[in-house]
Amino acid sequence: MAQVAAPIVLINVGIQAMGVVDTLMVGRLGGAAIASVALGNFYFFNVAIFGVGLLYALDPVIAQAVGAGDQAAVARGLQRGLTLALLLAVPLMLALMPGEWLLRLLQQPPEVAAETAVYARRRALGALPFLCFNVFRQALQALGPVRPVLLAVLVANLVNALANWLLVFGHGGAPAMGVAGSGVATALAMWVMAAVVLVSAWPVLRVHIRPWRADTLRLRPIGRVVRIGAPIGVQWFFESFAFGLTALFMGWMGTASLAGHEIALNMAALTFMVPLGISGAAAVVVGRSIGRGDMEAAQREAIAAVVCGVGFMTLSAAVFILAPGWLAARYTTEAATLAVAVALIPLAGWFQVFDGLQAVTSGILRGTGDTRVPAVLHLVAFWGVGIPLGSYLGFRTPLRERGLWIGLVAGLAAAGLLQGGRVLRRMTGPIRRVMVDH
Repeated sequence: MAQVAAPIVLINVGIQAMGVVDTLMVGRLGGAAIASVALGNFYFFNVAIFGVGLLYALDPVIAQAVGAGDQAAVARGLQRGLTLALLLAVPLMLALMPGEWLLRLLQQPPEVAAETAVYARRRALGALPFLCFNVFRQALQALGPVRPVLLAVLVANLVNALANWLLVFGHGGAPAMGVAGSGVATALAMWVMAAVVLVSAWPVLRVHIRPWRADTLRLRPIGRVVRIGAPIGVQWFFESFAFGLTALFMGWMGTASLAGHEIALNMAALTFMVPLGISGAAAVVVGRSIGRGDMEAAQREAIAAVVCGVGFMTLSAAVFILAPGWLAARYTTEAATLAVAVALIPLAGWFQVFDGLQAVTSGILRGTGDTRVPAVLHLVAFWGVGIPLGSYLGFRTPLRERGLWIGLVAGLAAAGLLQGGRVLRRMTGPIRRVMVDH
């Protein structure tokens, strides 16, 4: 499991690192710039997350086809993924346009709302390649060779860092665009990332893209793919929106509260890339085992995934709890922002274990083709437990920022435990392969 997951983890960390670099680069512009870029990243991913989750239907579809040796189904899955990416890119870009109006309506600080909107509109330029990259990535993870994806993420990070340095501060004769320049840099990096993975993986992808199959665009199989992926998109959207709503609540408390929250969440999101990578590996190896009819192997791989994901997050939790001041100081020296971040980072440590558990169990269930029940469980956990509790503690008690985060901890704990029970039930019986063309 560790061998399969390691490159996927590096890919996830690399993608998340672009947001971290954006935040670090604009840190010298002040707390408002930090809050704007971090909130802009959340805005982008809250809008994009449904589409990305829908495309994760390719995990069981392609992985199980690989396990069954059905190359025609692999090709149809990849081509349908690209079709859906093209269709999803337009509404995604449109949803990123009214940022300032929306953020002002949600009562975010004026100095943050304007810059966040500009950043999000610049990021929208990279929506299409971002979705296409995810299609190529899911296909390559299922097929096995992920080195082209790693190369693409590495090159994209170098482009993002250099473009940030040029466009945020105006180095090398470039215009000093500030927060807007950071958005342009990341959009450019998305185009580079998609291009590099397509070119470097073309020998593998070519046989599945060319020729374009006449039955790829049949509506009924595409509808089945959507029915598998839409619950994943809903699950991820409402989970991400729970974190986004918490950010909005922080904005009501002030710029320092929002900036400190975004620093703590930025760090937690970076460590989360590890169990998220293990989740992707679990979906692939469990899916392959089910495709070839080997339930014993699927059960062993599910156990290994939980051990790896929860084990890593336990170690990262210890770091967060023991060194919050040192970690926060890597981002900013502003006293008010620093104080909030130092208060929240230990809580981020506490929810690490549950975050790892819910991520890995989601991947296991996705590999089996089980997407609807996990979506319901997530809705119950975050919107029945986490958000109500956090809202009460944040606004009705002296805990303020810490109260909102205690709600997040409770929501993640509920999601992890509920999905863990679902995995135990799901993996004890036979599981049929996902077939979208029959």
